[in-house]
Amino acid sequence: MALDPRTQVVTGTGARTAELDEGLRAYMLRVYNYMAAGLAVTGIVAYVTASSPAILNFVFGNAIVYWVVLLAPLGIIFFGFRAVKSAAGAQMLYWVFSALLGLSLAPIVLAYTGSSIARVFFITTSMFAAMSLYGYTTRRDLTGVGNFLIMGLIGLLVAMVVNLFLQSAALDWALSVIGVLVFTGLTAYDTQIIRRSYDETAGTDVMNRTAVFGAVRLYLDFLNLFLFLLHLFGSRD
Repeated sequence: MALDPRTQVVTGTGARTAELDEGLRAYMLRVYNYMAAGLAVTGIVAYVTASSPAILNFVFGNAIVYWVVLLAPLGIIFFGFRAVKSAAGAQMLYWVFSALLGLSLAPIVLAYTGSSIARVFFITTSMFAAMSLYGYTTRRDLTGVGNFLIMGLIGLLVAMVVNLFLQSAALDWALSVIGVLVFTGLTAYDTQIIRRSYDETAGTDVMNRTAVFGAVRLYLDFLNLFLFLLHLFGSRD
């Protein structure tokens, strides 16, 4: 009995597709695990810092330490992750980055009630999960939307700096709303970018490092979305 060549091709393609899908799921799970672990480090460090007058005084009572804690995460984002070449180095830098942000966010823990932080965290998680799922499953190319959102993010940062001098409550509220919209959209866009990165790095030595970089993108989307929502809906202590 002769084998149908078409059957052989379809079977082979199906096997390769299944293998690709399984690899993609494992890759995305690794990215989400890194992101969740980084957020956990940030939350724990923020809580411990807020609970310790000695640490608070050391970090926020010393101008040099304060500016190092404030500016070091920016240095890691713009220079550190670009310079690191190994997956282990990227992971170590990511944990340092997450801990430093935890230190800088300690005042947030003190400023808002625990119940409102928990409530907003749940809202953020729901919104993030929905938009990340959309970015993962949609067939629509989000590149155009992503570029628009990045320009919006730049405008948002400029307006926030301007409002430091204006101290306008109305503008502050409007910027928080815009921030929620921008980072909600960026969650979907970044998820799609991360999914595509698997196709480019699957089976290569840089795949694990790329997974950490993807986690950083989603970490920042989640954290900023949380902070803007907290500003809008959180209850101050």
